[in-house]
Amino acid sequence: MSRKPKLLLGAAVLAAAMFAVPGAQAQGLKHYDSSKKTFWEHPPADWFLGDETEAQKGLAPKAPPATGVPMDEIQATLKKIKLPKGFHISLWAHDVPSARQMAWGDKGTLFVGAFGVGNVYAITGPEGNKQVKVILKGMTMPTGIAFRDGALYVADINKILKYDNAEANLDSMPAPQVVYDDMPSYVAHGWKYLAFDKDGWLWLAFGPPFNIGLPPTSVSQIRRVNPENGLAEIRALGVRNSVGGDIDPRTGDYWFSENARDWLSDNTPSDKLNHISHMGQHFGYPYCHQGNIPDPKFAMGHKCSEFTPPVLNLGAHVAPLGMKFYTGKMFPPEYRGQVLIAEHGSWNRSVPDGYRVARVRLEGDKAVEVEPFVEGFRRGGKTYGRPVDLLELPDGSVLVSDDYGGRIYRIVYTGSGR
Repeated sequence: MSRKPKLLLGAAVLAAAMFAVPGAQAQGLKHYDSSKKTFWEHPPADWFLGDETEAQKGLAPKAPPATGVPMDEIQATLKKIKLPKGFHISLWAHDVPSARQMAWGDKGTLFVGAFGVGNVYAITGPEGNKQVKVILKGMTMPTGIAFRDGALYVADINKILKYDNAEANLDSMPAPQVVYDDMPSYVAHGWKYLAFDKDGWLWLAFGPPFNIGLPPTSVSQIRRVNPENGLAEIRALGVRNSVGGDIDPRTGDYWFSENARDWLSDNTPSDKLNHISHMGQHFGYPYCHQGNIPDPKFAMGHKCSEFTPPVLNLGAHVAPLGMKFYTGKMFPPEYRGQVLIAEHGSWNRSVPDGYRVARVRLEGDKAVEVEPFVEGFRRGGKTYGRPVDLLELPDGSVLVSDDYGGRIYRIVYTGSGR
């Protein structure tokens, strides 16, 4: 049963919303020509350039096969992955096609969402003998998942579903409850990522269904949703494509990664790490990129100083997705409270970049630098993996999902070895 959603907008958010073009929602996806003050009936081709999925062109998303790879080939790949001294990476689970966001159950089940194949997985069993089970199938694109108080939450493009007592029903999942459905059904940039805060509210981003343009008023924003009653708040605007975020354990604020626009150049604009410190912030899209580059077509007189700058620019087209504050005790002290980001990797840069896990060093609320933490998923012109999400386990080790290889890796620190 679906609850009627309620959407709250603070005064600051309403003010920020004034940047949107009047009538954009009613006009749907028609293109606004600022020079003629009119909407084009059919958007130009460059609106759809840069999307990671071909769905807007009527083609299915491309997902490489993830099954049947010989174990010795996987192990050979892992031996060439580079980590700081004392860290080690191993295969935790495989044959998890298009693995995306991960969530840890109360009883030790790993739940995994997927991109393009319509599945949600549950991974159980002892170390070295993990069993992968498809527990939900036939969904649109259930990339975002979360777990809280025994229930599994799944974001499937235009609704959030709740499955109670999930770990006890892996063989036959119960009928879901729709906890929120005030969500547009755009596929391009419509994949979701879920993060619970301490109050039990879910944070999630809504991306525009194109590379660059004036977005419909229901997207290009971060919302905070109460799954208990369907109440929702718009917390921030001006966000292009965010597929990762986490709650700062020190303050309760939401930080998130953001993929910048494509087809501007190889080296600009930079992808970003952002921090929401109060309601109503506008992060610049589509008017300004990386905090200091006005869009050559869509700036329309706006200055970058009008918008919230990124905490840190991460590099052009590295495609930062899942990000986490590391709070465990396994890694050395200098890693605690720091940010780890899965960089999915560029898809249209002439020299590919990303394809690694990066570490962002923080000093208080200030991000001072980004550096490679786990790298080597692309080398010699060949792709071996594309990191998507990160999840800290109770022992302080970190899992990394890889939608290209359909695998889950585990990173541990032993203090010995390379």
